[in-house]
Amino acid sequence: MDRAALTRTVQGLWDDDVLPSLSELVAVPAVSPAFDPQWAASGHLDAAVEHMRRWLAGRTLPNTTIEVIQLDGRTPLLVVDIPATDGAKADAGTVLLYGHLDKQPPVGGWSEGLDPWKPVIRDGRLYGRGSVDDGYAGYAAVAAIEALRANGGSHARCVLLLETGEESGSPDLPAYLEHLADRLGRVSLVVCLDSGAGDYERLWLTTSLRGLVQVEVTAHVLDVGQHSGAATGVVPSSFRVLRALLDRIEDPLTGEIRLPEMSVDVPDDRMAELRDTVEVTRGALRTMFPLAQGVRPVADDDVELALNRTWRPTLSVIGADGLPAPADAGNVLRPWTTLCLSFRLPPTADADAALAAVRRALTTDVPYGARIELGRLETGSGWNAPTLAPWLRNALDAASEDVFGEPWRTLGEGGSIPFMGLLHDAYPEAQFVVTGALGPGSNAHVPDESLHLEYVAKVTAGVAVVLDAHATA
Repeated sequence: MDRAALTRTVQGLWDDDVLPSLSELVAVPAVSPAFDPQWAASGHLDAAVEHMRRWLAGRTLPNTTIEVIQLDGRTPLLVVDIPATDGAKADAGTVLLYGHLDKQPPVGGWSEGLDPWKPVIRDGRLYGRGSVDDGYAGYAAVAAIEALRANGGSHARCVLLLETGEESGSPDLPAYLEHLADRLGRVSLVVCLDSGAGDYERLWLTTSLRGLVQVEVTAHVLDVGQHSGAATGVVPSSFRVLRALLDRIEDPLTGEIRLPEMSVDVPDDRMAELRDTVEVTRGALRTMFPLAQGVRPVADDDVELALNRTWRPTLSVIGADGLPAPADAGNVLRPWTTLCLSFRLPPTADADAALAAVRRALTTDVPYGARIELGRLETGSGWNAPTLAPWLRNALDAASEDVFGEPWRTLGEGGSIPFMGLLHDAYPEAQFVVTGALGPGSNAHVPDESLHLEYVAKVTAGVAVVLDAHATA
């Protein structure tokens, strides 16, 4: 297969077919169910699925079946089943390609001329919510297959799953995987296009994802708020109670998590990969985020920062209640305080054991006997990739040489994709290619989300090279 021709075909598909449709998809406010309890009534998730289904129906992939599946009470799933080409080995198995169509909330603060639901192409990027997380994934998967076929390549049977609940933790996906288990058959390769890139110069393979624990904790000290001048010094502060409990879990000066259930030993191969990655991205983590003037990162060493972001547990307080806005704050000792705690866990940590440890720390020997309530408990397992098969390593080398011109590298992602751990358990013999276009400046989940158009076309061509290699491995 002429890989230069493949790359040209992919670019043409992106320019002529993908970009116009993806831009229209950006305009659909398909907010994930966790942020839109009325999603079924609003119909935005259905609209996103239907938009993608219509585009797929217009492609020229012989004998392909396109189906929207919606189990009772669950978000819709778009399933695209593409038969293997004649050149694929009979026992090649199924390639499972994954993406999602639901989106994060719009949030405010977008730059002038930009809007979450208004697609804008500027300086080689497509701006808008869902452009890079993860609306492009289905388009890239299909474009890779079409370009492969147009240039004499081969692929095994490919099944594309586009879910609509990923930003809510993929709660419906286990039921769909069980529902589709017989149809999927033996999955030998998983391609996920919902991950990141350390730069836009090379292909990046994600080899680990952090797990998570989330807890809402409330400390009650009064039945009714009291005048602060009268009550302070007699009644304990609910905020101080929570502060003391959090100090059991996290060192307030360093951020180190003190619960042993949340820490693991970093595998030697991942440590070696991390050092290699730091060599080509040195300084990137210190400049990746818009730190306020005068603020320093938590460490000066790049390796330490990379470890903190991938293989060490962290805590973020992501929400609070019981605290009035400063303009509304009176001299009142408040009766209660609620904090929403979000923990990121090392890829191989036991999320259930971590949650149990957090529960003990927050509810045992509580200062002053304050009443503690826990709610909105959530866990998600991390993921550590299997060892690369020789054929896949060779394919990544070929894609790097012919498409990117730079050697591929690996990275650990600080975020979570619950689907990966689920699939790893379901298909322990499968190889995984977890990659994507979430590179510097992509701004997923925050204002000014954007997709780097030149890079995503190269990622698409890289996936095509991997599919071709897998078909005859």
